[in-house]
Amino acid sequence: MAEPSDVAEEWEVVDSEVLADTGWVVTLRADRVRRPGHPDDEPFRRFVLEHPGAAVILALDEQDRVFCLRQYRHAARRRFVELPAGLLDVEGEGAEQAARRELLEEAGLEAIAWTHLGTTYGSPGISQEVHHLYLARGLSEVDSDFVAEHEEADMSTEWIGFDDLLAAVLDGRVQDGPVVQAVLLARARGLA
Repeated sequence: MAEPSDVAEEWEVVDSEVLADTGWVVTLRADRVRRPGHPDDEPFRRFVLEHPGAAVILALDEQDRVFCLRQYRHAARRRFVELPAGLLDVEGEGAEQAARRELLEEAGLEAIAWTHLGTTYGSPGISQEVHHLYLARGLSEVDSDFVAEHEEADMSTEWIGFDDLLAAVLDGRVQDGPVVQAVLLARARGLA
């Protein structure tokens, strides 16, 4: 039996059309795709939400507390318990560097130890958005000149015990995908 593993693969894109270029984070595109080995089949249409990806940080202090945000998300019409996170939207910046930048901006924290917990795709049937999940330890407070706008200007922050956050994930009170994934990966790997 083959080992489970995702595999990079590209099917022929016959043509592509930008349906909406928001000028912000995402672009919506329609591709006409052909299945490999079936040159006579009619190409079929698939929508792709282009997204630069994000870095997500599970910042854990010496008391096993997680730095969390509470932020309104309009598309879901909910205020979520979230982790510091941000877009991979700086040219030449890797995922860990983006994580460090976002932890500083959103939490006013720096970390000595960084562990990559995993990389996940939230909805690969329609979006190329990828999340790089990190555990940050050895935290210290630092000054940040980050100016929050829009939803971020209304977010609040708090420290939540890791076990309390894990319990909230397991019983469905916390439903933000990256939080669920980071918490479960940290526990499964014996890191929290």
